[in-house]
Amino acid sequence: MTNRSDPPFVGDETSLLGSWLEFERRTLAWKCEGLDDGQLRSRAVPPSSMSLLGLVRHMTDVERHWCQRVLLGLDVAQRYWTDENPDADFTDVDVVAAGDALSTWREEMAATDAAVALDASPERLSIGRRRGSQVSLRWILVHLVQEYARHNGHADLLREQIDGSTGE
Repeated sequence: MTNRSDPPFVGDETSLLGSWLEFERRTLAWKCEGLDDGQLRSRAVPPSSMSLLGLVRHMTDVERHWCQRVLLGLDVAQRYWTDENPDADFTDVDVVAAGDALSTWREEMAATDAAVALDASPERLSIGRRRGSQVSLRWILVHLVQEYARHNGHADLLREQIDGSTGE
C-alpha cells in the first residue's frame, strides 16, 4: 500500500514545498494502486480522454518539462506528447503497458528530486526559460504541487467510477 505522510507544519520553504509535492505524488500513486491495465486505461466519460494512466503519463511529462527542460535547461524531448499530438499523454494509452508508464513516472520524479537537490534555494533561477523568462525554483515547485492537486481531483473521480473507492 502506498505510504502517505502529512507534510510537516514547520520547515524551510523548499522542504515544505517538497513535502507537499511528495504527498501529492503519493496521492496519485494511491489512486492507481491495485488496478489492472484495463482499469488504469478506463476513460472518464465521453468525449473526455482522461484516465488514471493518462494522468500518470501527463504528470511524467509535466515533471520532465519543468525540471529537465526549464529548470536545468536540457534539450530533452517530452516522453509522451509531441507538437503533432499534444494530447498523446492522454489519448495514446490504449496499447501501452501501465507498468512501463508507472516506471517512467518514477524515473522522472527521481530526476526532479535530483534537479532540485543541486541547489534547493527557492530563489534559484532556471537555466531554461518559459515564455522568454527565467523561472524560480519556488515557482516551479508551487506549480508542480498545483498541477498534481488539480489532477488528483480528477483521479478521485476516476477511481470512484472504476471501483467505488473514495478517500482523500
